[in-house]
Amino acid sequence: MSIGDSNKIIRDYLITCGTLTGILATVNSIYCPRLSENTVLPAVSFFTRGGTSTPYIPGMPEPSVQFDCWADDPITARNVYNKLYDNLQGIQNVTVGAYQIMSAIEEVQGQDLVDELVPGYFRTLTFFRIMVRAE
Repeated sequence: MSIGDSNKIIRDYLITCGTLTGILATVNSIYCPRLSENTVLPAVSFFTRGGTSTPYIPGMPEPSVQFDCWADDPITARNVYNKLYDNLQGIQNVTVGAYQIMSAIEEVQGQDLVDELVPGYFRTLTFFRIMVRAE
């Protein structure tokens, strides 16, 4: 079996989380790495910003992942973050297709931010360390 893409594995898991997708504009409102132009809010975007791996187990990366929970008001952005947190924090051994998310733990608690470049976009920013069995 080839090594899977950890970003795809994380997205594939998140789109199955009904409490998260239920608050988003659509089930397809989870983007990696960035929101597409003219995205309907609320939405989530994420990307791997680094992390660790071992040369002895190449198919088990532990990326540090930045999540941005977007909405057109700060309360909804915070609610999206809360649903993301509920679905990631402390999970263990979750099967995602042929792969597994071994664990997920929040590194930085949600931070409420206003996007100064795009008026009307609010976000709550958080970081998670997610261990993936991608082989």
